Amino acid sequence: MQLTVSGKQIDLSDALRAHVDKQLGTIINKYFDQALEAQVTFSRARSFFTCDINLHAGKGITVRGEGEASDAHAAFDDAAEHIAKRLRRYRRRVSAHQRDLTKIKPEMARAYVLAPELDDGEARPPANGHGEERQALETELHATVIAEDTASIETLCVRDAVMKMDLAFQPVLLFRNSKTGGLNVVYRRADGNVGWIDPVA
Repeated sequence: MQLTVSGKQIDLSDALRAHVDKQLGTIINKYFDQALEAQVTFSRARSFFTCDINLHAGKGITVRGEGEASDAHAAFDDAAEHIAKRLRRYRRRVSAHQRDLTKIKPEMARAYVLAPELDDGEARPPANGHGEERQALETELHATVIAEDTASIETLCVRDAVMKMDLAFQPVLLFRNSKTGGLNVVYRRADGNVGWIDPVA
């Protein structure tokens, strides 16, 4: 597994790096045959440390955990425990999902990040220059595109879509419903429940 441990404006000790390597290795060996890569990022906010873990645990499986505490070790332990809890909840289904991924190839889509509008209704200036395609898109959207990427739209049942959203700690997930063939959305509601949008044909 390729492990990257970094700190935003903080120095990381060798002891902390060794702790991260050992603990993540324990989690990965318990739930997966192997993992592709993990990124652990530490930062400091006033009087506490935060830790963000992004674990690419295999094809189509991304697990994310966040933690905060008064020291970096405890912040990592908090984030790692969040990951372990999610994996314990979905342990059997993660393994089955990885096997099923070989059957259906996901669709590819473009994902954009739009700048928020200022108080006067104008969009924030772009962080970099744009080409003709981006300018045409911004004209159509009436917003400034500040980032773009590719995203995959997987064919899933609703239950697996909720699992993937929870594992990646995302607020929303777009997927193609394996039963109906239509595009669906699951999302985390403010009351803690999961919403499901299934457009009527």
